[in-house]
Amino acid sequence: MALTQRLDLRQSQSLVMTPQLQQAIKLLQLSQMELMAFVDAELERNPLLERDSEGGEDAAAPSEPAPESAPSEDSIESEAQEHWAASAGSGGDGSLDHGGDPAAWQSARARPAAEDDLPGLDQTLTRPTTLRDHLLDQIHVDIRAPAERLIAFHLLDLVDDAGYLQGDLAEIADRLGAAPAAVAAVLTQLQRLDPPGVFARNLGECLALQLRERDRLDPAMQALLDNLPLLASRNIGELTRVCGVDLEDIQAMAAEIKQLDPKPGLAFDPVVADPVIPDVLMRSDGDGGWIVELNPEALPRVLVNNVYYARVSRGAKVKSDKEYLSERFQAANWLVKALHQRATTILKVAREIVRQQDGFFRHGIQHLKPLVLRDIAGAISMHESTVSRVTSNKFISTPRGMFELKYFFTSSIAATGGAAALSAETVRFRIKALIDQEPTDKVLSDDQIVEILIKDGVDIARRTVAKYREAMRIPSSVQRRREKTLRL
Repeated sequence: MALTQRLDLRQSQSLVMTPQLQQAIKLLQLSQMELMAFVDAELERNPLLERDSEGGEDAAAPSEPAPESAPSEDSIESEAQEHWAASAGSGGDGSLDHGGDPAAWQSARARPAAEDDLPGLDQTLTRPTTLRDHLLDQIHVDIRAPAERLIAFHLLDLVDDAGYLQGDLAEIADRLGAAPAAVAAVLTQLQRLDPPGVFARNLGECLALQLRERDRLDPAMQALLDNLPLLASRNIGELTRVCGVDLEDIQAMAAEIKQLDPKPGLAFDPVVADPVIPDVLMRSDGDGGWIVELNPEALPRVLVNNVYYARVSRGAKVKSDKEYLSERFQAANWLVKALHQRATTILKVAREIVRQQDGFFRHGIQHLKPLVLRDIAGAISMHESTVSRVTSNKFISTPRGMFELKYFFTSSIAATGGAAALSAETVRFRIKALIDQEPTDKVLSDDQIVEILIKDGVDIARRTVAKYREAMRIPSSVQRRREKTLRL
């Protein structure tokens, strides 16, 4: 069989995503903060884009009046000498009090005025005291020996935000070329610094340092700190045996440990949570309906500067310049259209969610309906993937609080007796309510919770109850019984 080469011409159709379509899809799934960063980058890249400063922070500032012509130095000096002469001749005190001596006035004029100036702005700025600064100030006061200070500074560099020392003392001593006993001695001094608990190597040591500061670290408490896993699992029987005390003492010791700070360093460097800015606002219209609108504060205001484009285009003579301006103009127009389409799509999806979850907004979580992406996509004639992108990292402010749009999409739990299916979020809420209301002397097991829910018309299995309980970080009935015993 001979092998030959030949050319064939074939026609076919295929769906190809253009760069503009890819950009539009990308914009749909961006959060509000990510969208702002993307728009800022486009404003820097495209000279034909500008912010719509109407009513915004970029509005043009009012023009200031032109400053008056400044007087010359000679006129200032002559006016001052005339003022001095008038003051001296009249025998008055005068505003230039130098004993009536012109030479004294001249020397005062020659003195630099910086002596009485206020400190510069960079010298008046303040910032919160960090944990490192707070510890560094104490190290300079408490540790005087240069060798010990060197070790202390190195240990300070190994302290994390929570105040814990990260690293092995033997490795630190080997790295510094110091004796392990010397490093341990410096660490002992550092563990006496404020706040109590810093420079601890584990949770037990951190709590022990705070209890020693309160003079509450006795052998029984130390034994309890050495067996924190038993306290976490509420193994009261084993704790009483290990600590050599009775149940009442274990309860008092556990209550004292709860008053301690397991992360003392966070008091100086707190974790600042970024505020959530809603993309959609919802409120009642006063007639039993809802008004759903986009949050104007979350919308980027971008315009195409057509006047600037027309002026620059007239001056463009080179072909490459014309091509660049045309490409930038098309990109600017497409971005404005894509942002408008994104806002329209978000609003359309949010309104449909509000319509289908009307019972939740009126009566609470017990009336949250099971909802999937296909339900919303079919109602607004969009693809499920589009709805998924729109509801990711988007928030709506409602009379019942702030919710992510994804919150309203939950699976369904079958109901008994032919009733309508229930939302999984509603069932989770009922499980949590049953556990919160259980009496102290009668802790509900998963099987008992299943029996109660079946009587209420919820067809659910025990493993489902266990899965929902673990997802809400609710311990088992055995653990809850131990916790309630420990609180008695």
